[in-house]
Amino acid sequence: MSTAVPSDRERPVTTSTLRAMKSAHRPIAMVTAYDVSSARLAEAAGVDAILVGDSLGMVVLGYDSTLPVTMDDMLRATAAVTRVTRRPLIVADMPFMSFQISPADALRNAGRLMAESGARAVKLEGGVEVAPTVARIHAAGIPVMGHIGLTPQSVHELGGYKVQAAETLSALRLLEDAHALQDAGCFAVVLECIPAELAAIVTAELAIPTIGIGAGAGCDGQVQVFHDLLGLGGDFKPRHARRYADAGAVIRDALAAYVGDVREGTMVTEDTCTRADPRVVAEVEAARLQGRASCRSGEA
Repeated sequence: MSTAVPSDRERPVTTSTLRAMKSAHRPIAMVTAYDVSSARLAEAAGVDAILVGDSLGMVVLGYDSTLPVTMDDMLRATAAVTRVTRRPLIVADMPFMSFQISPADALRNAGRLMAESGARAVKLEGGVEVAPTVARIHAAGIPVMGHIGLTPQSVHELGGYKVQAAETLSALRLLEDAHALQDAGCFAVVLECIPAELAAIVTAELAIPTIGIGAGAGCDGQVQVFHDLLGLGGDFKPRHARRYADAGAVIRDALAAYVGDVREGTMVTEDTCTRADPRVVAEVEAARLQGRASCRSGEA
């Protein structure tokens, strides 16, 4: 029996792993994924964690916000990701109104994401106001990642997608939110679209990891949307996202070449065909001719 110890590249990432990475000042790489293809690519690239984000509403389902995303949407997407991954920590977003009604309702939905989709943690938006809900879910043994700053599910209340906590009072309130989430049991917190200096202060004050998105380099890790990184979102490019490839153009050109080949009759080649046994072809043709003769005889 083998006693080989798995390498860090093979060993599944846990919430404890992320905490250890913070202590070791080793940056955490997180990316979103919503299906089998994106999840496989993310794992092969070596990411530490995958967020099955409710951003799928905008980049996969075509909505103009995350608000229409349902529990069923999240369950299907998360299950697809967990089926084909082993190492990354899979975190599932709790969609709009899946946790806001009551702590009991939130616990039920968090439990569904864990039991039915195979997620290993859930993420929900909000600070002080959701801390009791976080505590309830955490007490049930479900790891919770927090999310403060720009919280997309509150986009209408916030007045749009814009930088948050830019003034003294709101910055102090965000710091209070971060501590409340940590005290309630969060294992990490996402800081979205806040000033880099404030994110660095939060990161220094918390014992749990911070994961930034548009929050500067002072966080313990970064998370980005899969489609933004690869140029799959059309012309839209968030300020905080660096485009590492124009995969959209590559895919478009490949599909255009396919369409051209089909129309010119050159797509199908001998290598892509299956040929029948000549005997079978001859027997089919004979049967067809006999059938036609029978039909003519019946008409007469």
